Amino acid sequence: MKLLVKAPAKINLALDVLYKRPDGYHEVEMIMTTIDLADRVELALTNDDKIHILSHNRYVPDDQRNLAFQAAQLLKDRYQVKKGVVITIEKIIPVAAGLAGGSSDAAATLRGLNKLWGLGLTLDELAKLGSEIGSDVSFCVYGGTALAKGRGESITELPAPPTCWVILAKPFIGVSTAEVYRRLNINGCGHPNIAAMINAIHQHDYQQVCANVGNVLEDVTLNLHPEVAQIKDQMKRFGADAVLMSGSGPTVFGLVQHDSRMHRIYNGLRGFCDQVFAVRMLGERHSLD
Repeated sequence: MKLLVKAPAKINLALDVLYKRPDGYHEVEMIMTTIDLADRVELALTNDDKIHILSHNRYVPDDQRNLAFQAAQLLKDRYQVKKGVVITIEKIIPVAAGLAGGSSDAAATLRGLNKLWGLGLTLDELAKLGSEIGSDVSFCVYGGTALAKGRGESITELPAPPTCWVILAKPFIGVSTAEVYRRLNINGCGHPNIAAMINAIHQHDYQQVCANVGNVLEDVTLNLHPEVAQIKDQMKRFGADAVLMSGSGPTVFGLVQHDSRMHRIYNGLRGFCDQVFAVRMLGERHSLD
């Protein structure tokens, strides 16, 4: 028996870091939304009681370092599942890009195996399990749009943002999230207005969404990697309504409503950036059906 599950990427419309917690994590407030750029995760049951990861992408680990592997192992251990699974991951989301590709693969694995193994867990229960795997996994279990607090595991659902194009550009570099957080000076940086972004989303006000995008990690990554700053400048020059780095980077996204401007920005960025995508926001939560 096989099941194919989509694992959509996320972007951060706003990302704030409040303080470093006693447990070593950072207390965050993030507004995230899923976009129509997705990995494809195929789950195939086996009788060998083992977890197998298959992927043609050389940057995707095929062992316990893989978050999808960890998701399957967590379910097996917690619910004494004696069946195995082959998890085939077709990577569409760029790796190490600030788009939660690995977390979304793990979340898709949780949702899919819940069905294949007949566990009968709710989305809330799956999200709680996801928080044991990684900070973004809980949000990715739900999808849609949400305010994430704590270290990312405390999720409050929000309405879908105004519809628009999201143009993403990722330079051919990787960014260490740990290093970005280590270099962050929480008291010496500007903080996004999370409440204003939440209000803009509730009001379905595209202009105010654009006016209130912000990412407290952005300046750190821009200083480490000037090519990310160059992509931001290009997107602005080509006419994006709002431009922001997602997560700890290095992917930069631009928001735009008009098809003609989307094509102009997309084609302009293709000239000097390796991976460029033009997609829509999804906005709606996953279901267990």
